[in-house]
Formats: sequence, C-alpha cells, structure tokens
Amino acid sequence: MVSASPASLVSYSILMRLSNSNTMNTIKFATTDKVIYSYAVAALALPNVALCFTEGMPLMACLANVLLPMGVYMALMTLTAKVGKMVWWAFVLIFFAAFQMVLLYLFGQGVIAVDMFLNLVTTNPGETMELLDNLVPAVLGVVVVYVPLLVLGVVSMCRAHGALAMALRRSYRRYAMMVTAGGLACLALAYATVGGYRLRDSLYPVNVLYNLVLAVQRNNASANYYKASANFKFNAHATHPADSTEVYVMVIGETARACNFGLYGYQRNTTPLLEKTPGVVSFTHAYTQSNTTHKSVPMLLSAVSAVDFEQLFHEKGILAAFREAGFHTVFLSNQLPNHSFIDFLGQQADEWQFVKERAGRGTNCYDGDLLPLLDKVLAKGRKREFIVLHTYGSHFNYRKRYPRQMAYYKPDDKSEAEATNRRDLINAYDNTIRYTDWLLASVARRLEHHAGRSAMLYTSDHGENIFDDSRELFLHASPKASQYELHVPFIVWTSASYRQAYPSTVRALGANRNRQLQNSLSAFHTMLDMAGVETPKRKLRYSVANSAYAPMQRLYLNDHDEAVAY
Repeated sequence: MVSASPASLVSYSILMRLSNSNTMNTIKFATTDKVIYSYAVAALALPNVALCFTEGMPLMACLANVLLPMGVYMALMTLTAKVGKMVWWAFVLIFFAAFQMVLLYLFGQGVIAVDMFLNLVTTNPGETMELLDNLVPAVLGVVVVYVPLLVLGVVSMCRAHGALAMALRRSYRRYAMMVTAGGLACLALAYATVGGYRLRDSLYPVNVLYNLVLAVQRNNASANYYKASANFKFNAHATHPADSTEVYVMVIGETARACNFGLYGYQRNTTPLLEKTPGVVSFTHAYTQSNTTHKSVPMLLSAVSAVDFEQLFHEKGILAAFREAGFHTVFLSNQLPNHSFIDFLGQQADEWQFVKERAGRGTNCYDGDLLPLLDKVLAKGRKREFIVLHTYGSHFNYRKRYPRQMAYYKPDDKSEAEATNRRDLINAYDNTIRYTDWLLASVARRLEHHAGRSAMLYTSDHGENIFDDSRELFLHASPKASQYELHVPFIVWTSASYRQAYPSTVRALGANRNRQLQNSLSAFHTMLDMAGVETPKRKLRYSVANSAYAPMQRLYLNDHDEAVAY
C-alpha cells in the first residue's frame, strides 16, 4: 500500500476547504434577496417574452406586452424587504406563468383561455393524470423554472438576514417606474397604430385575468341553471302514428376527427363494419362549432348553437323534448359526471347512468361497456324510446380507449406528447376509430333486430391535433382551432323498417350527404325531425333529414362565446 505524504494530505485538505468554501459562497449568493428579486421578475416575465414570438405581435404591442408588466413585476417585488414574501403573495401570477408555458408547449400559441379555466373544474382527475403522465418535458420545464423560485421564497422568509435595504428598494422602484413608463408609452402607440388592439385581449396577464373573471361568471350562471330553466317547455308532441314502435339512439363521440375515418377516404380501413352496414349515410362536410367538450356537447344536446349560446343557461335539452313528446328517455355515459351542462342535460332523462361512477374512480371502462346497458333498455320493449350514449371515444390517452385484443395497428405503445412518437400515437388513435366503428355497428345491429322502426345519429364533439403539420399541435381546445379539431364525423343509420316507412326522410339524407353542415346546429333538429317530434324550437331548415335543409354560414364559438366566421 502506498501512503500519502504529509504534504499531499495538507494540500488535499486545503483544496477541500476551498471547494466547500466556494460552494457555500455560491449558495449564499444564489439565495440572497437580490438574486431572488431578479429571478422572480425574469420568471414572471417569461410568458410575456414568449407570447411576443408565438402571437406574432406588432412591435409596439410586443414592447407593451413586455415592458409594462415587467415594470409592474419589478415594483411588486419591492413592496416588502423580504422578497420571498412577495414571491408567495404573487403565487397566482406564478401559477398563471407556469400554466401559460405548458399551454404554449402544447399548442404553440394563445393565452390561457376561458375554456381552459373551465376545463380545470370540469375535467376529472383521471383525465388530468393521463395527460400529465405524457407531458413530461412541459412539466419538467415548469418544475425547473418555477418550483425553485418558490423554494427560494421560503428561504428568504426564514432567513434572519439578507433582506433588501430600503435604499436598494427605492433604487429598484425608480427602475421599475422607468420601465413602466416606457411600457405605457408603447401601449399608447399600440392603440394608435395597431388596428383592433385591446388591452384585455393582447396584454398578458391582463387578458388572463379577464378570462378568469369570465370563467367565474359562466360557472356562476351554470350553478343557477336549474332555477333559470325550471319553467322552460318545448311544447313538443309526436307526429308519427301512435301505434308504431320506435327507438332512436344518439351517440355522441369524443375527440373523433373525420379525416381518420375510412368512410371519409382515409388511407386506412378504420371503418370496415360501417362500410358494410346497410342504411348508413355519412356526411362528408360536417364541422363542430367548438373545439371544447364542455361547449360542443351541450350544443349537441340542445337547440342552442353558436349564434344563441347564452340561451343554454335558460333552456332544457333534447332529452326533455323527447320526454315531453311521450318517449321514454335514457342517458348512458362512459364519462364521469363533472357538474357541467352535460350532466344537467343528461339528467333530464327518465333514466341516466354514468358507467365510470359505478365502476369506481380509477377504473378504465371501455365504450363497449355501454352495450349491456343498452340491451337492458331495449329488453323493456317500450313503444317509444330515445337513448343518448355519451362515449369516451378517442380521448387521450388513446391506447386506453380500447381493449388490447382490439389493437389492430401497431406499435401503439409510446404515448408521450412528443412529435417523435407520432407513429405510435396515430396507430393508437386509429385503433380508437376502429373501436368506435365496432361500437356503432353493434348498436345498429341491436336496433335492426329490435322490433319496430329505429334510427341512430352519431357525431363527435370535436376533433384532435396529432402533430399533423409544421405547427406540431397536439390534443384539442387550442386557443386557435385547427381544421383537425373542427372537421368531425356525422353519420346517420336507419333500419330497414324505418327506410320503408319514411322513404322521403331517407332520400333527404342521401341528397344532403355532401352538403356543408354544422353538427352543433343540425344534430338537435335532425334527431327530432327523424323521430317525428314537433316543437316550435325545431327548424326544418337545419335538419339534414329534410328536403328543406339549407346550409348556413359556418360559425365558430370563440373563447368569449362570440359566434365568429371560420
């Protein structure tokens, strides 16, 4: 064994002391309030800088978006000697900044929308965990940038020394006033030179705070729904022969986009069963009026559309209309209740059931689990039945939406939200469409064998982005909706007995199949028209099952619930 010389031991000891001393000095410097102050301002201003690039702002709007908020952040952090206190008092702003950066990672543009806030209170924990599990880069980025800031805030509050001196705080405030003044000047120039510029829409975080206020207002209006709609009546009645046995089923899909359906010319045969099912009519140019579930599904389940969406808070839905007309009504859902309008409208049925609620939280139920419940309803043999099936369809995480034995396209294992995984993501997504094909064919088969006349309407709430182009967008509900989110399937099936009894309806379906339609506008009126349910709310010009159908201007319900042209 070679022994170290005394000189070498002394040298090693000195180096270790120096190293430890340097480390300690670095830590002390990094945890000073001066550093925390700069860190906090930079972290809060990060979304402001990022949005200048993602939103393509004009120069003056861009400068206002950075300078004015940064000046406010700089002043805010000097309100107390302990910067850490202000870091935690500004927690809401830090949360917004982190949320905003995750959304920019997902969608590449747009501020936190009203719909995003509403999604926070209407999305169930299972959906949230599925999404977060596959957003590792975005989550890690937020953790790396913002969590250390909060930790340093605690360090600042707990430390006995190191607070900002009053003279330094005054100096920082002078700088803050200069930056704020520059921001106000740029804001004035933005109003003068940028057409349509509005602070509430274009200045972060003012726009986010404005959207939060709107979200709270909508949530309060939703909470008042039962009282506001209590006396509403459709004055509906049935016009088909009283002795006829009829069953109508409305299937609401989730996140299904038309371009991945074989029925619409997709290169893969994702709809082999529907293509061989007699009585199927697929509409090629169907578009949703919203790329968010909590708005699109209520429009499908009611008479409201983008042009009169506010009426949703005062009117009942399609299940109530059928019920008034003498139909027994059933709402069966493979989604968890979330105290939204979907629940409110679904519970207007004679019977309703949420499969996942009975199965227990954390249980992964497939849409096929709705079929035994449908069988039980049909076995009752009622004269008139209207059934709504609310599916989980193609909602991310795609590979959890179908049984493993029905994984037709492989590999489908990689589900992280990265463009490099697109092959697996598309395979999994296409498997969800094949599973939907199987489900719809199974429903049609049951209705065909059931006594009486029957029809089924299927459409999806919205579509999905799957890293389809250079924008590399993923998922739905993006602030600026893409074609992949808006173009949806719209499919009608009729039984042989229905086609024989109502040939004019079948002819109208065929004649309108290649005409433009908006499912948010037409689903309600088409379903009532096919079932022979009359009400002053039914408009035949919106029904694709009628020769009076007339395509309307394509509208989209924006984040502030304004109907705008596509």
